[in-house]
Amino acid sequence: MTATRKGTPPIKVYCLPDERAEIESLAAASGNSASTYLRTVGLGYQIRGIVDAVKVRELVRVNGDLGRLGGLLKLWLTNDARVASFTPATIIALLSKIEATQDQMSRIMEAVVQPRGER
Repeated sequence: MTATRKGTPPIKVYCLPDERAEIESLAAASGNSASTYLRTVGLGYQIRGIVDAVKVRELVRVNGDLGRLGGLLKLWLTNDARVASFTPATIIALLSKIEATQDQMSRIMEAVVQPRGER
């Protein structure tokens, strides 16, 4: 018979209320229970947070790019004089750029929200 975590006795950790609150806060920030967080730290593994701040900044940049591209498309659709010289090929290129930027945003979002098994 294979031992399971729930089938073995727990390790008790004595701590003050403010220490417990800090542990629970850090565990929640990493997307783990306090038990999983303490076991992971105790075994020497690095805790990886759910959100990567660098990736979030990349998402903000890409979102701005999408907004600018969408603004150009809107101008063209409303027959604005500023984009009267846009050819169909230019619009097709713009739509392609929007699609590529959306794909980039999807890849970054996948990196930001890490699958549970990779934490």
